Amino acid sequence: TKHVEILDAKTKDKLCFLDKVEPNATIGEIKSMFHKSHPQWYPARQSIRLDPKGKSLKDEDVLQHLPVGTTATFYFRDLGAQISWVTVFLTEYAGPLLIYLLFYFRVPFIYAPKYDFTASKHWVVHLACMCHSFHYVKRLLETLFVHRFSHGTMPLRNIFKNCTYYWGFAAWMDECFSLFLQFCQIGNFSIHITLRNLRPPGSKTRKIPYPTKNPFTWIFLLVSCPNYTYELGSWLGFTLMTQCLPVAFFTLVGFIQMTVWAKGKHRSYLKEFRDYPPLRSPILPFIL
Repeated sequence: TKHVEILDAKTKDKLCFLDKVEPNATIGEIKSMFHKSHPQWYPARQSIRLDPKGKSLKDEDVLQHLPVGTTATFYFRDLGAQISWVTVFLTEYAGPLLIYLLFYFRVPFIYAPKYDFTASKHWVVHLACMCHSFHYVKRLLETLFVHRFSHGTMPLRNIFKNCTYYWGFAAWMDECFSLFLQFCQIGNFSIHITLRNLRPPGSKTRKIPYPTKNPFTWIFLLVSCPNYTYELGSWLGFTLMTQCLPVAFFTLVGFIQMTVWAKGKHRSYLKEFRDYPPLRSPILPFIL
């Protein structure tokens, strides 16, 4: 058996000493033991590290496989209150769907009283509502039935930033006529299904995604994150067809954020898989 001491990563104060820990114990199990002595820090908000400024250890890491002696010293950092990714996505996507419909149905207090619950005479307004609603209904259904998350939670504070982006722009864009390419929506959905099938239920296994028989997945030959490529295509189509400034700004901000995510995932693939296809770019073939 081993002994485990857990120190505060900032102050170096000893927070906990665990006696007679089995060598095959995982970091996830050690987090649960630590939680018993410090109930305010549930496992999801714990970051356990070998070095105060090092990277967080994975829950599946095994004690005996780590570079520690008979007494293992770990450093703890509080990640803050956590919220499940499913809750995050449902909150992010339900907001724009409902906000858009409030403007579409012209509920009171949004427009002048004479327009309350009146319908537009322009067919593009109704088509735009169907397209916008389809996009976010698809996102909600994917969250419930398609996505499998490698991390169960995220910091609660981030949901306010994310919702400001999705909800705020939804309210701004709803003043415009919106339409976007359904081709990209189908492509985006196809990529999500492919990524889902790479990870068995309940597993955190990571594999290299490759094209399947579905033509919409062939873009994997050129980019690491084609779900973002299709997403960008959708909003570019939305921007060109509406010629609306809020939509264009939403697309620009979204492109910048998706590029950051794509580059990070691309670097992870290159680091984790030595045989990763060298031709792939993060988000835009041969460019970015």
